[in-house]
Amino acid sequence: MEKSYKAEDIYEILRDRVIHLEYEPGLVLNEEELAEEFGVSRTPIRKVFQQLNADNLLNIIPRYGAQVTAVDFRKMKSIFEVTRQLDPFAARLAVERIQPYQIAKLEEIMGRLQTYKIPEDYQKAIDDDEIFHKTVLESSGNPALAEILSKLHMQTERMWHYSEQYIDSINIFTDTLGEMLEALKERDFEKAERSSRQHIDEFVEKIKKEML
Repeated sequence: MEKSYKAEDIYEILRDRVIHLEYEPGLVLNEEELAEEFGVSRTPIRKVFQQLNADNLLNIIPRYGAQVTAVDFRKMKSIFEVTRQLDPFAARLAVERIQPYQIAKLEEIMGRLQTYKIPEDYQKAIDDDEIFHKTVLESSGNPALAEILSKLHMQTERMWHYSEQYIDSINIFTDTLGEMLEALKERDFEKAERSSRQHIDEFVEKIKKEML
């Protein structure tokens, strides 16, 4: 029996393909081909395109199609300026709200990260980095903050994928995320904020050095 896809399922699949660069920047998506792939009419595909357009992952071009957005470094600069304020705030909230099972989940992630090597395990490291941040965000207990940062993290995660060739050490993940985990376990507000901001700053400095 063939799987029945709902619009939400298709949205998540296409979103991840864009973020993980399976759909490269500039690629034009074919509505008819995707409808055939997922066994649906064009209506849910159009709906998904509109959602991805709202996420700034697709551009809807009249009479042309839906094009995967470019990686715009000027726009990314503005996004990182926001996340370096809001991510540390989420970490600070998590210090007093995180639950033991969430700490255990972060410890599992750190255990995996410490076994990875760059470049062989870069994609695994990015995936675990994403799960780490999602867990901290969930543990912040603030749905409004989670909604804002989830949208922004789509863009920053895409940048991590785009920057694979410039990352040469697993330490860019383990050092600051390890410090953040320690801060959460120690209930240290200042350390949690500092490590969260440093994680962003180190990545931004790395890509500025290599790309600009």
